[in-house]
Amino acid sequence: MNNKFTLIIGVLIVAGAFLVSSMLFTVDQREQAMVLQFGNPQVTITEPGLQFKLPWQDVQKYEKRVLNLDPPVERMILSDQKPLLVDSFARYRIKDPLQFFKTVRSEDGARARLGTIVNAGLRGELGKVTLSTVLSPERDVFMAKVLKHVNGQAARFGIDVVDIRIRRADLPNETSQAVFARMKTEREREAAEFRAQGFELAQRIQSTADREVTVLTAEATKESEILRGQGDAALTKILNDAYGQDPEFFKFYRSMQAYEAALATKGTYMVISPDSEFFEFFSGPNPSKAKSAN
Repeated sequence: MNNKFTLIIGVLIVAGAFLVSSMLFTVDQREQAMVLQFGNPQVTITEPGLQFKLPWQDVQKYEKRVLNLDPPVERMILSDQKPLLVDSFARYRIKDPLQFFKTVRSEDGARARLGTIVNAGLRGELGKVTLSTVLSPERDVFMAKVLKHVNGQAARFGIDVVDIRIRRADLPNETSQAVFARMKTEREREAAEFRAQGFELAQRIQSTADREVTVLTAEATKESEILRGQGDAALTKILNDAYGQDPEFFKFYRSMQAYEAALATKGTYMVISPDSEFFEFFSGPNPSKAKSAN
């Protein structure tokens, strides 16, 4: 009898422990929970700690932390009709668990719906800007508009979108080739323009240098002619003075210079009468006296 009583007590204790354990649950500080009864939400719990429910009720837990969303890369068209491959990401949190449960049920459902909304928001705003805006600091302005639009759509799912960013924006391969070709043409045009400007500047410098050379040469020629004339005048004066001091010696000296110039080349033949004045000093240093003696 005692054994049966002890067994019954033990069974009751185990059943009670199981019942109590099925009625108690804990909510982590990183979580928020919802108590469901036959699939219908009853209580939303956002504070951490030990909580109570009925045995036939279930608990659905959701993350309280910020969650990541990485939509697939989308091809979008800019305002200048250029296609762009956009790789974006978003950060969101579950703000209203009850609304979240009623609309998307799970995080997988939320990612599918939110990813569509994010891509639609990006597509709408990127269709109003150009590539230069996407690559400039002005991107923060239209990204703020995207965030506002997405939050307006995500609020009906009980979701609060914290941030949306473009991780990478690439031109398709065919567009990149066209852009590179246009950039190359533009650079070649600029290079040709710079070369033309350089050639024009070189011609201007060359013309200036040629003009300065001409002027300097003319001035140098003028100065040299003046100096040569002054030298010739001084030489003439000196020679005249010398000739005035000794006319006979001067005549002899000039005749010797004439002989040297005329007979300097080997094999030179001269057919001149011996009585010519050219040979007057061949008979001696004082031909006038020799002639008077004869």
